[in-house]
Amino acid sequence: MLKRFAVPLLAAFAALSFGLFAPAKAQTPDEIIKRGKLVVAIDTTTPPYASLDSNNQPVGYDIDVANLIAKRMKVQLEFVTVNSPGRIPALLSNRVDMVISIFSITAERALQVQFSIPYGGQSAVLVAPKSLAVKAPADLKGLKVGVTRGALEDGALTQMNIEGLTILRFDDYPSTMQAMLSGQVDAVGGGDYGEIYMRKSAKGDDFEAKFPLRAAHFGIGTRKGATELNQWLNTFIYEIKNNGELDGISRKWRQGAPLIPLPVF
Repeated sequence: MLKRFAVPLLAAFAALSFGLFAPAKAQTPDEIIKRGKLVVAIDTTTPPYASLDSNNQPVGYDIDVANLIAKRMKVQLEFVTVNSPGRIPALLSNRVDMVISIFSITAERALQVQFSIPYGGQSAVLVAPKSLAVKAPADLKGLKVGVTRGALEDGALTQMNIEGLTILRFDDYPSTMQAMLSGQVDAVGGGDYGEIYMRKSAKGDDFEAKFPLRAAHFGIGTRKGATELNQWLNTFIYEIKNNGELDGISRKWRQGAPLIPLPVF
């Protein structure tokens, strides 16, 4: 009797387990709608684009965009938290349907994933104590600069190839900021959204943006070949740009700043 039912039971359990833990490999809007759930990768260490509120719930610019997508598709929304280096692996391993996480559009990344037209953007800047006399990349010789591994500022500083500059890479934005606050690095590369400039180190140093590193626009990342999904996202972004919803999100999360001009491709 045990032998008779063992194989069918194991097969049924395997099928159930696969159903519970199956990867989010949807490639079209229809597949997401049929499943009834959209799975999105986010990084909750990047305010004001994504962070956790007092109830430990994700909030921010990217979160509002993801919620609007799920609302338009009339499906439930599930978030998968990743760090900056984990965005592409989460997508390529089918853990998520898309990445909405200040995902800067670059030709290098486009070799692995495809991007929607931009829905937002910012500039990467060098941030340092006011007392540090740096006005240009050449002034970084002999200094230590912290960056988040794989982020826009990491690529910008690496490509500058500044003689005598030591770049220290961290896994997320809070770790990068803490490195400067604790004196581990002299400066950091960060976004232009301002929160870090309001903080002080244990020594009472005030911080400021010194000079821009590179401007960037954010796209929604999907797997290569997900043409229908990518086209739907482009149409969605076009719609929320033109009806004012995206401008409202920008003003809500970027200290009242209107939506920046966004290119299309």
